[in-house]
Amino acid sequence: MAVATPDSPAGQIARALVEFSVEGAFPEESVSSLTVDSDALPAAIEALASAKAKLQAEIHTINEETADDVRTWKANAQLVQDDIVLSKALANDILKQSEAPQASGKAIEEAETRAAFLARELDYNTQLRNALKGIKAVNQILDQVEQARDERRILDALHLLERSWKELDAVPVNKSCRAIKLLDIRAFELKSDVHQVFDHVWNTLIHVDIENHRVSISGVKQDEPMSLSDAVIGLKAYKEVDQRATQLWHDIDKAILAPRLDTKQKRLPSIKIDGNTLELEGTSDQSIEAVFRDLEQVFAFLVEKLPPELVETISTVLLPGLIPTMTRTWLDLAVPSSLEGMDRFQTTISTTRDFCTTLKGLGLSHLNELQEWTESAPRVWLSKRREAALDQIRTQLSRGLGPSKQVERVEKQVVSKSEGQQLAANGAKVTEDDGGWDAWESDGEQQTGGQQISKPAATTSATEPSTDAIDDAADAWGWGEEDPEPEKSEEPQQNKQKREDDDEDPAEAWGWGDDAQNDDTVPEQASTAPSAASKPQTRELTFKETYSISSLPQPVLDLISAFAEDGAALTQGNYANSPVAAAAAGLFSLPTLALAMFRAVAPHYYAPDVGGNMFLYNDATYLSERLAEFAEEWVKRENMSTRAQTMLRLDNDIKSMQSFANRAYSNEMSIQKTVLRDLLGGEQNLLQQDDTESCVSAAVARVRSLAIAWESILSRSAWQQAVGSLVDAVANKIIGDVMDLPGIGQDEAYNIANHIASVTALDDLFLPSRFATAEGRNEADNEIPTTAQYAGSWLRLKYLSEVLQSNLKDVRYLWLESELSLYFSADEVVDLVNLSFEDNPRTREVIREIRARPNPLG
Repeated sequence: MAVATPDSPAGQIARALVEFSVEGAFPEESVSSLTVDSDALPAAIEALASAKAKLQAEIHTINEETADDVRTWKANAQLVQDDIVLSKALANDILKQSEAPQASGKAIEEAETRAAFLARELDYNTQLRNALKGIKAVNQILDQVEQARDERRILDALHLLERSWKELDAVPVNKSCRAIKLLDIRAFELKSDVHQVFDHVWNTLIHVDIENHRVSISGVKQDEPMSLSDAVIGLKAYKEVDQRATQLWHDIDKAILAPRLDTKQKRLPSIKIDGNTLELEGTSDQSIEAVFRDLEQVFAFLVEKLPPELVETISTVLLPGLIPTMTRTWLDLAVPSSLEGMDRFQTTISTTRDFCTTLKGLGLSHLNELQEWTESAPRVWLSKRREAALDQIRTQLSRGLGPSKQVERVEKQVVSKSEGQQLAANGAKVTEDDGGWDAWESDGEQQTGGQQISKPAATTSATEPSTDAIDDAADAWGWGEEDPEPEKSEEPQQNKQKREDDDEDPAEAWGWGDDAQNDDTVPEQASTAPSAASKPQTRELTFKETYSISSLPQPVLDLISAFAEDGAALTQGNYANSPVAAAAAGLFSLPTLALAMFRAVAPHYYAPDVGGNMFLYNDATYLSERLAEFAEEWVKRENMSTRAQTMLRLDNDIKSMQSFANRAYSNEMSIQKTVLRDLLGGEQNLLQQDDTESCVSAAVARVRSLAIAWESILSRSAWQQAVGSLVDAVANKIIGDVMDLPGIGQDEAYNIANHIASVTALDDLFLPSRFATAEGRNEADNEIPTTAQYAGSWLRLKYLSEVLQSNLKDVRYLWLESELSLYFSADEVVDLVNLSFEDNPRTREVIREIRARPNPLG
């Protein structure tokens, strides 16, 4: 590659680039029009590199010569002064000449011009001299700063730096002057160097060893000229008091306080103070007294060793973080969850008060939270009981339903002779001392007694329904068969009262009850017995029925009982001076909260289990019954104060639990009916599906599987109503789909009848022998299923099958002489006739006869 000469194109391009980069000059036209090829680039790069090196060398030289320039300016200051004196003499001469009468006007003008020039020169020289003096003074001060830095005289260095900035601001030179810029840069560099030295001195005076859990605080050090008090002044100069204090408390917390207050550790260290050293050593007991004792040592050490400016930040920085930790861990853990340990709790409160007094004596503040804790002992204790109760409810539910057990409901009813005979026909038995059912064969006078009748138990572990199932139990014994709509049995009086009080139901606060309005009423208990006036021969009988509950209700009952007992104890005289005596009223309100928590979270834990919602229905019913018994016995107790008897109010909770049980049952029935409806085609017509037979089989299998699952959970009466409701839902779906068909052919009618026959096979679920004893089962050869008592559309479905398989003559007979009119209206039968038969005179004649007698049996 040829070497580029200055006149060569490459040399001209390189020179143009350098001039543009250094001086901002644009090249001549002849140069800018040159073609730039690859051979010119190395020369241009080399020229730029050379120019860069030259500039760097000049800058370096200027930096090195700055001090000499200042000295040169000082040496020239005297020369400037001499020039000023000379200028004044010249000015005086000019004035004298201007006063001479022989001077011409032109000479005067020249003299005035020269005088003005000399005055400006004089002002300039004066300013220059002052500027040089100021620069010299600032430079000397910065030299003193360097010396103070090297000798670790931090305060002197900071004072000199502050003085140098003031002097620098007073220099009568524009701040863009190079000399001023250099002095300013030097001052900031010295400030940074002084800060590094200050950090070293600070760490020497206050040393926190987090790893070894040791804190050393010294007021002075022999090899350090700065004391701790002086260091604080330095912090103020750097405006780092809050920042440095925050870091100090954070480090002390990590090194000393956090390990000492860590309740997760099995062994806790103790605090040791040795002169200027605070450290952790050995082990300490885990009592709250030992914790407060160690903390008092720590704060006393800090107040003694630290300057007041840093001690003030303990209250604003350290305590706001430490006190909540103490409250949430040590103090809250010291709160007993029962009346046991109340003496210990009172000692803890006294110790906490003493700790607050000690810190106040040390001049610390921001102790409001700790003082409030000591002054609100009843609220703290009640909050602990509340949290423990809610946690216990959640824990019990999270463990699952556990093993089930059978419980018995005993209920007394006054029944008539005919009802008693019906009970006997259904398999009810009396105890031996009742004299048997022959006791009814007396004269016409009214009889009363205390006979106990055990409802026939299921062959499996049939469970007992709640007291809310009276009407359904009545259905199970054959009562109320004259009701044209058995499914819509009237609710018992207590359920009505419950629904009237729904507005007061605390469960509404949890968002429940919105879905309670549906057709799936809960199993109801035996209806009210007829009055003696209408049924002269009556007797009081005791009915027994069993059902299954999970393991969850008993812990809830035990918890509520514990609340009541503790609340009653607090109203006694031996707890008059207790710090939590005022919490008695609040303690009696905790059963409501515990039961509300049970209602809130129970559906989540019950739902995954097979029959979980039915277990929930039984458990909630059992809880409401036991709570009613508990409340009734509570007011009769004589070993407690009247105040305690009146403070326990469970009426609304019992109603809420009954309502909750009803919702659990209704929700389960609604879900299962939806599943059955989906299996039967959903919104589509079942009979227009391609797989009608499999749909019907699936629905029947579903009903049977639920019947088996619920048989070991529900009581007999509740089980019969629940399964009957499912069967009724299947029947209604099929009847509705048949009535919606546009027409029914002979083959189609035969297929529909077969499907109905598959469904009516569910009659075997309602055979009396299913719940009879072994002896009764052997006697039940020609037993009649009781399906129609629990499924209102069951006989409608059977008569529909008869109609589909009948000719016109049979249909006429079924309407006019049989019981078809009891289950279908005239319009419905006419629609079936139109669907199944051709329109001819015979068909029209049968239709006219049916319309003419809409109530043939009435």
